[in-house]
Amino acid sequence: MMNTYFAQKPKMTLAGVSIRTTNEVEMGPDGGLSRLWETYFQSNIAGQMDTVKPEYIYALYTDYESDASGAYTVVIGHEVAVERHLADSGIVSAAVPESKYMVFTTKKGPVFEVVAQAWGEIWAYFEASTEVRTYTGDFEIYDSRNFDPANTQIEIYIAIE
Repeated sequence: MMNTYFAQKPKMTLAGVSIRTTNEVEMGPDGGLSRLWETYFQSNIAGQMDTVKPEYIYALYTDYESDASGAYTVVIGHEVAVERHLADSGIVSAAVPESKYMVFTTKKGPVFEVVAQAWGEIWAYFEASTEVRTYTGDFEIYDSRNFDPANTQIEIYIAIE
C-alpha cells in the first residue's frame, strides 16, 4: 500500500490541454493520455500565461460522468491566478473546488509504470474503503525541478467527502 495522508486544499484554477476519455479506452490501443502529455510538452503552456508555481505540472481528472467507470476530462497544465480560455491555442481552463483530499504517494520508478500501478491501487482501495470519493476533481502533481521519467515519485490527490 502507498503512503497516504489527508489534506484540505482551497479552490484553484488550472489551465492546459485536455481530452475526454474513459479508463476502458485508456487501457486499450486508442488511449489518448500519452498523446496528451506529448501535446503538453510541445505547447509551452507555462510560457503562454501567468502561472502559479510554474514548476508544478498538474494532471487533473474532472467532469466525471459518473464514477471511475464513466467518461471524464483530463487537463494537463498549470495553476493560474485567473481563469483564461485560449481556445485558438487549444488551451482550456478548469476550476477545482475546495475539497478534502486523500493523498497517495507513489513508489519511485518509471513514471508510466508507477502512475498506472498507483491508480490500480487507488481504485481497489476505494472499493472497500469507508472514505467516499466525490469525483469533483482529482489530480496528480509532478515537480518539474526534479522530474526524472525513469525514476519519479508523485502525489495523487483524490477528493473525498
